[in-house]
Amino acid sequence: MDFGIGFLSNNVMLPILDFFYGIVPSYGLAIVALTLVIRLALYPLSAGSIRNMRRMKVVQPVMQKRQQAIKERYKDDPAKQQEEMAKVMQELGNPLAGCLPLVFQMPILFALFATLRGSPFSDVPYTMNLQVLPREQIEQIQPQAFLTKPQNIYFADSVHAPVVAIAPSGTQLTVGEKTKVEFQTVEGKSLTDLLAQYPDSDLTPRFEVVSGAERITLNPDGTVEALQPGDVALKAIVPGLATNKGFLFIDKLGHVGAIDPDGKIHWDVVGMIIFFGVSIYINQLLSGQGSTGNANQDTINKITPVLFSGMFLFFPLPAGVLMYMVIANIFQTAQTFILSREALPEEIQKIVDDEAKAAEKAEKKEGGDIPFEPGRTKKKAQG
Repeated sequence: MDFGIGFLSNNVMLPILDFFYGIVPSYGLAIVALTLVIRLALYPLSAGSIRNMRRMKVVQPVMQKRQQAIKERYKDDPAKQQEEMAKVMQELGNPLAGCLPLVFQMPILFALFATLRGSPFSDVPYTMNLQVLPREQIEQIQPQAFLTKPQNIYFADSVHAPVVAIAPSGTQLTVGEKTKVEFQTVEGKSLTDLLAQYPDSDLTPRFEVVSGAERITLNPDGTVEALQPGDVALKAIVPGLATNKGFLFIDKLGHVGAIDPDGKIHWDVVGMIIFFGVSIYINQLLSGQGSTGNANQDTINKITPVLFSGMFLFFPLPAGVLMYMVIANIFQTAQTFILSREALPEEIQKIVDDEAKAAEKAEKKEGGDIPFEPGRTKKKAQG
């Protein structure tokens, strides 16, 4: 049994999705609700990461100063140096501690991402690799049905099941042989029979040859006839139920890409990509990453939002997935804003205050050494 991403998607994400769709029959609102529920559930973990980031931002100058002093003092004693470094980490905190909460929440976020990339929000592709052999090798082939990995398919609103694509006679064919790619649920029920129960849902599969088109003929119903030896890659696509449904300013939740091959620009997708980049930048400012005092790091921080948002122009995602990412970033930004207003822990605030006093004392001492007083200059001259 799968207890990974697929398990979380099918047993956590989809039931929540169906619940909200049952309340408000809009897949757009269902995405909003599902995203907020998951982000609220992960709030404690995210808060831990944000607090640790803020803590390390404050204590970093002190930590660097102490670490440098330890390196110089115990440069000939690595064991003692490591021991003292550990004490500094224990007192001021470990920079890697904030990564642990992120690691824990990654499987859930991946499952949410996978859910929104599949049915009903997007077309679901099945890939199948065939091998065409010469006719004289027919005796070497032992027909054995090939099944793809199951993927969740929505047949109607809130009605879905895991479905596999099948090559009944296997993925090895001889020249002149025919086979037909079929679909069925993991329980063995035909997709054709299921679709007959929901005539209003147009989910007729379509088929494409990814490579090796000259080696086979492919009919619209999924029938394959082998023509010449070689390798063939097929793609079978089951349409997503909500692929062509819109929400607010989004034209189609399942549309992929900001620019079509014919040059048509989808401004709804472009707008979400831009907003995603802006939200990353605002989040950086709130978390104190806007200005670090390091010119190189500041430059990296400035171009990060551009790189992160710009990559969706080259690695396009369905509009519904982009909408989720924008909503999640808005939530993250609001969370960062709230936590940035919290008082620092008492021990960290004491370190900050002590460092400020030490800096002020050093400034006064440095200023006191400057012979700017007339009396002092005159006295020195008389001496």
